[in-house]
Amino acid sequence: MKNFNVNKDGYYGRFGGAYVPEILHANVENLRNAYLQVIGDDSFQKEFNDLLRDYVGRPSPLYYARRLSQKYGAKVYLKREDLNHTGAHKINNTIGQILLARRMGKTRIIAETGAGQHGVATATVCALMDMECVVYMGATDVARQQPNVEKMEMLGATVVPVESGNKTLKDATNEAIRDWCCNPRDTYYIIGSTVGPHPYPDMVARFQSVISKEMRRQLLEKEGREEPDYVIACVGGGSNAAGAFYHFLDSPRVKLIAAEAAGKGVDSGESAATIHLGREGIIHGSRTLVMQTEDGQIIEPYSVSAGLDYPGIGPLHACLAEEGRAEVLAVTDDEALDAAFRLTSMEGIIPALESAHALAVLEMKKFKPEDVVVVNLSGRGDKDMKTYIDIRNKK
Repeated sequence: MKNFNVNKDGYYGRFGGAYVPEILHANVENLRNAYLQVIGDDSFQKEFNDLLRDYVGRPSPLYYARRLSQKYGAKVYLKREDLNHTGAHKINNTIGQILLARRMGKTRIIAETGAGQHGVATATVCALMDMECVVYMGATDVARQQPNVEKMEMLGATVVPVESGNKTLKDATNEAIRDWCCNPRDTYYIIGSTVGPHPYPDMVARFQSVISKEMRRQLLEKEGREEPDYVIACVGGGSNAAGAFYHFLDSPRVKLIAAEAAGKGVDSGESAATIHLGREGIIHGSRTLVMQTEDGQIIEPYSVSAGLDYPGIGPLHACLAEEGRAEVLAVTDDEALDAAFRLTSMEGIIPALESAHALAVLEMKKFKPEDVVVVNLSGRGDKDMKTYIDIRNKK
């Protein structure tokens, strides 16, 4: 069985590494040398786990979706990350990283955000720890995710709209990296997904791994076994999927399914299906699959979901796809929207548009009655209500 853990050089197979400008080399190297030692410390673990329990509200429930189970002919469970404080899985990571930043003596926090969930989670922990917070967000996303912008500002963060490129997540990340280059001494960059230079992909996956750790314990209680037959999660950069897959990577009987955003269709020219469309390249400090032209220019991604329109993918997921450990399905905007309305009407849960891509996989696969299927419901749909209302009014 292949080992899918990161190696000492920061690679998952041939993907990963740390490709950074000279000015950031010391910061990245200091982080690389510190992160395992710090997060392995007993006092760090106690503070981290206490905050996950008492502040975030963990463990998040593993909910048996009775009506979905009847419809799809399997035992369908939803891992309710939408019930966390701030409404998504992102806070698992921001809690861990701000504790690390504080121990490294940093006083200023920056972050990028797409849908705004990571931005809200970062602003939240900065308020908690009384630290300055600057969040970079594409201007397109600022307009379509206004509720999260207002939350970030209320929490005390400075939200910087990014006007370059197609004004979405990639462009926000570019600006955050520029800021870090200009302020390496006092600033810590809380990356929100399993992307960027090593050690970020591994570190974010470790902080998010609480999701699958809880799944195992909850399934043992509910089904008498720790391992499901399927784990399904959406992927943009890949943080929620990394967390949902983490403790099952070395269990081949557990089928892992990643749902990426096909936008208007994989071959439509308006898509964010990086694993289907990408070629090996370097983006934001990591060697991975990248949507790019023949001469290496990044292709602008598109998705109805602001959290999935990223032209790269975390190196762990590139490796899992290449090795056949994870099945990757491309979900269109329409399929995701149908899944969101279906969950709302059948289970009384309004999902985030990102999570709806994972729910759409239930329509694409055939299950056996005894199959245990866990869908990671990575976030709630408050931020997407305008999109949902606009779509409903058009029908």
